[in-house]
Amino acid sequence: MPAEWSPHESTWISWPHKRESWPGKFEPVEPVMVRLVEALARHEPVRINVLDAAHERHVAALLEGRARAEQVHFHRIPTDDAWCRDHGAIFVTGPDGALHALDFRFNAWGGKYLPYDRDDAVAPQMADALGVPCTSVDMVLEGGSIEVNGAGALLTTEQCLLHPNRNPDLSREAIEDCLCALLGVRQVLWLGDGIVGDDTDGHIDDLTRFVAEDAVVTVVEADRGDENYLPLAENRARLDAMRLPDGRPLRVIELPMPRPVVYRGDRLPASYANFYIGNRTVAMPAFGDPADETARATLAACFPGREVVPIDCTDLVLGLGTFHCLTQQVPAFQQEISP
Repeated sequence: MPAEWSPHESTWISWPHKRESWPGKFEPVEPVMVRLVEALARHEPVRINVLDAAHERHVAALLEGRARAEQVHFHRIPTDDAWCRDHGAIFVTGPDGALHALDFRFNAWGGKYLPYDRDDAVAPQMADALGVPCTSVDMVLEGGSIEVNGAGALLTTEQCLLHPNRNPDLSREAIEDCLCALLGVRQVLWLGDGIVGDDTDGHIDDLTRFVAEDAVVTVVEADRGDENYLPLAENRARLDAMRLPDGRPLRVIELPMPRPVVYRGDRLPASYANFYIGNRTVAMPAFGDPADETARATLAACFPGREVVPIDCTDLVLGLGTFHCLTQQVPAFQQEISP
């Protein structure tokens, strides 16, 4: 599995349509998605799953004048919700550069949200749209629960991958063996718990992200009274002790946490770590917080060849995810594909 900063053929998203995911605040979501597509489509095609022809016309009208039509490809692949990182195919490349899709099982983060049968059927349809082979894997795995450096290492969390609502019959060792065999990694690095408000049971993409083969950014909480302080401090200590397959330590770069984002008494999983790395753009969730600029500058230093684009996600995060959760990269490869 190539690192996210490796060249993309395209970025894939599933357009939001489930109003219950943003109770009382769906209207602000689509303008944020338009800004995301606008930023990405300047440098790579964007593929969008829509429900049907009417939904396609609706989304196309929203994007008119904001993204070049030739850079946007619609796929009538109906979904239950918008979280393409988790329900979409995970793409890997072979030694010859050929692309291959992996179809892991999807159970809506441990059966939390029904129905999810359409989401579970998305991955092979994405593979068919590209004309690439697809392998079905009898293991529950969401793309947001794993993070790779493209050079043999994978980061994940114990809270998610060892949770009994995912693969209760698989041991830690069996999970590691599966990840190594299918994703081409040699080492699985485990963090502990995720951030408060994350309904995915601790996805890594709200915590710690590779920004180079030997470097990660990780969120830290400065306020000792905040409920995220201890779990993030523990994860920070684990990162210091980690070694890559060749023995090198990780370079650890700290990202701040924004102030708590709360809606109707519930804390939402607002995190600057949920950015998405495009070909020439880094889409960064912002929250109208003084720490937005610190996070932007930190990511800009990590990706000097890319423009970091902060987009306000204060309303979007009500759906319990932001840009990384909504996207899935298609690595550049050597085969011809369907438009």
